Amino acid sequence: MLELKGITKRFGAVEVIRGVDLEVKDGEFVVFVGPSGCGKSTLLRIIAGLEDATSGSVRIEGREMTRVPPAKRGIAMVFQSYALYPHLTVRNNMGLGLKQAGAPADQVGRRVGAASAMLSLDPYLDRRPAELSGGQRQRVAIGRAVVREPKLFLFDEPLSNLDAALRVNTRLEIAQLHRRLSATIVYVTHDQVEAMTLADRIVVLNGGRIEQVGASMELYDSPANAFVAGFIGSPKMNFIDAARLGESGAKTIGVRPEHIALDPSSGAWESTVVHAEHLGADTNLYLESEKAGSLTVRIFGPCEAEPGSTLFATPDPSKTYRFDADGRTIG
Repeated sequence: MLELKGITKRFGAVEVIRGVDLEVKDGEFVVFVGPSGCGKSTLLRIIAGLEDATSGSVRIEGREMTRVPPAKRGIAMVFQSYALYPHLTVRNNMGLGLKQAGAPADQVGRRVGAASAMLSLDPYLDRRPAELSGGQRQRVAIGRAVVREPKLFLFDEPLSNLDAALRVNTRLEIAQLHRRLSATIVYVTHDQVEAMTLADRIVVLNGGRIEQVGASMELYDSPANAFVAGFIGSPKMNFIDAARLGESGAKTIGVRPEHIALDPSSGAWESTVVHAEHLGADTNLYLESEKAGSLTVRIFGPCEAEPGSTLFATPDPSKTYRFDADGRTIG
């Protein structure tokens, strides 16, 4: 469906995309994730044709798109901002693109009706954007993309403006939309939870390069390097200088917060509780250990440990990661 070959992008002397190669299969949901400034939105805009690549090739369904304008690429894009016309109703916002393209009125009505039913927007079709919640406006923006029946959907951080509850609901709606349409979707987010819950495959970007591509649990269980290991998973992985632990075959030892056991009387690393985050279903404990340094430990369920108390932390040796001086995973 989508093929990127040798994509680079420079703004003056600054190279923001550095030789990206990627293939996206028909019907696949692929998420670009990474920290701010990693190049994920720029890469999406290059796919859309909103930015020109400095070098490289973009192909959609086997057709070279590098010089094809955005309107001719068969894509639809959903932005972080809803970009709805305030004076138009939901119905007219969703159908405007088709109408401008010269589609007959009955086709516009049929497609708007189908998209509205899919996104539970029927009660709001005659309202204007000011009369809608943030989540409803984002659904209208998604519906506007759906009615075009594109070859490829591009989403650029569509949930960033929503509160936590609406983000969960809209994330579910996007996942259901993907299944119903069997659509090919490329989705950009900085939120690794969004990436892990939505994607068939995740593309982890850092400094304009792809660090690793894989399914969410593949990246979680088998990170290629320390960057991926630290970015995927919440709370993030603990990194410990291997020399502190007497390890000679690695530069850094990594262990996830959920893979550390605690005991009040014995264990590998005697630690002092610095802070406890009580989240209901689980508890995050922040510890300070003379041997291992600062640690985050995730306990499933409530934990009554008080700041200043002593606990012994022991990592699960079967789920401990080792990284070399360049951050690459060893073994």
